[in-house]
Amino acid sequence: MSSGPAQLPLGVGLRDDATFSSFLAGGNASLVERLRSQLDASGEPLLFLWGAEGVGRSHLLQAACHEATDRDLRALYLPLAELGHFPPHMLEDIERLDLVAIDDLEQVLGRKRWEEALFHCYNRLRDANKRLVVAANASPRQLEVRLPDLASRLSWGMTFHIKPLDDQGRADALKLRARVRGMQLPDEVARYILHRGPRRLDELFEALETLDRASLSAKRKLTIPFVKQALGW
Repeated sequence: MSSGPAQLPLGVGLRDDATFSSFLAGGNASLVERLRSQLDASGEPLLFLWGAEGVGRSHLLQAACHEATDRDLRALYLPLAELGHFPPHMLEDIERLDLVAIDDLEQVLGRKRWEEALFHCYNRLRDANKRLVVAANASPRQLEVRLPDLASRLSWGMTFHIKPLDDQGRADALKLRARVRGMQLPDEVARYILHRGPRRLDELFEALETLDRASLSAKRKLTIPFVKQALGW
């Protein structure tokens, strides 16, 4: 059996930097611990994560898949925002994997074939004693699920609300992501990016990627004047 994540023919992969070590837990420390221990023999097999856009749902699901890979287990990441327009054939025989991470659940709710496929997916993974982590933009009770049996399955296991970071936490998250990328991000530059940049953390990380490429190309350190120039601010 291959030790890496199962690959879809559609080419969906994992971001190399979407790991637990690059995620600032903040008020989500218990959630991160549950995700890291999910693959243990005594770990919780079914986890449901919910929160607003930009709080790290996709990052955490991909980090869980990386964790599985590090343990020589097979994992699959399914972002339904990208895959939901396809029929749910990708859920067939999915219990052969050790971990399945389903992202953007809200994208397929209300569609009969998808809801039925997800219902059977829950049952098969539980019966096979495999692990499942699901993420959506709302809690199970708030989601508009038409199939009652699926609605009940979504409440199995443990549910976690991903708490957003405060401004200091956002600054710390930026500095952590910069360190992971081998960059030095001074406090005053981090504060400037937060003040001038977008509110969503994932968009701030995209700006940081742009700065990383620009600083490597120009062989410049991250300063406020350089950030203004590189990002057109």
